[in-house]
Amino acid sequence: MAAPEDHPAPPFQWSDLYLLGHLQMDDTHREFVDIVGRMEHAADAELPRLLAKFAGHARAHFEQEDRWMVETAFPPRQCHIDEHAAVMRSVEDVRLLLAAGNNEVCRRLVQELIGWFPAHAQHLDSALAHWISKLRTGGKPVVIRRGMTLR
Repeated sequence: MAAPEDHPAPPFQWSDLYLLGHLQMDDTHREFVDIVGRMEHAADAELPRLLAKFAGHARAHFEQEDRWMVETAFPPRQCHIDEHAAVMRSVEDVRLLLAAGNNEVCRRLVQELIGWFPAHAQHLDSALAHWISKLRTGGKPVVIRRGMTLR
């Protein structure tokens, strides 16, 4: 059996599988994936700048979603808001460690974000997108993904 390093993971990049049917949320998620993807392959010298950019993005991203949840009385909002807060605490902790020269902890954060985002988007964010769409239009958003086969 081949060692894991013989088959490196594909780069983290945007996929239509992440589409939720809420234009602003989808655009914000594209930006999330873009920044994390750039951090994944960045040189050590680029990590502080990219992590700062990610921290600013994540703060605005999470604050917007948190605001939508509160404004629309989204029922499971507290769990979702708490998850955003936990990610931001981790990002701020890693920023301090990175400033002290610990590049490895930043690389571990990037891998954790890569593992976290797909499930978060497909479960928590998709439920929010459906909730908002139902309030606005009476139904779930329609999402068309490229490269998918229909039965």
